[in-house]
Amino acid sequence: MSQEEFQQKILNSLEELKNDVEKSNYKFEVYRQATQSLVNLAFGLIASATVITVASSVFKR
Repeated sequence: MSQEEFQQKILNSLEELKNDVEKSNYKFEVYRQATQSLVNLAFGLIASATVITVASSVFKR
């Protein structure tokens, strides 16, 4: 294997690694957004249930 072939092989490997990292970053970003949406949904549900419970208690009196 010549030095040029070796260098080209290394460059190709680095390019594949770069693509893998970019894919991982994208997957992580999608996971982060989904997690944030789930947290927002859970918070909204808890807040709504709290408001309904307090309002029910106040208006039953």
